[in-house]
Amino acid sequence: MVQRGGDVRAKVLPKVNSKNLREVIYENVSKKARIMTDESYLYTSIGGAFEGGHDTVNHSAKQYANGDITTNTVEGFFSILKRGMIGTFHNVSKEHLHRYVGEFEYKYNTRKMLDGERIVLAIKKSEGKRLHYKEPITD
Repeated sequence: MVQRGGDVRAKVLPKVNSKNLREVIYENVSKKARIMTDESYLYTSIGGAFEGGHDTVNHSAKQYANGDITTNTVEGFFSILKRGMIGTFHNVSKEHLHRYVGEFEYKYNTRKMLDGERIVLAIKKSEGKRLHYKEPITD
């Protein structure tokens, strides 16, 4: 999910179905929002919950915009994510997929920052957290 001109919220779902999508959308999107998706049947049940309504574009009919209705912003993020997975990491395990997705989410959400600002923010976000691969062995 991405707010036009704003941040993205990306999440790995155990299974992509209308129930899981609806739950994550309801948890992350303001009820005042206007939702824009493609015509997928997975989104048919979400529109009524949002004051701005639910508009779609019909990709199967080669419609990619209808006035201000478009999914280009979220597709742009997904394109960056896919290119990074294929071009940089090549092989990503399901076990660690959420970490890679989180990295691309962070990069996208800090895209307007200078590199130094982004690094400072990353360091600040690590405060109070202990990161390790395995639990240390204690005798």
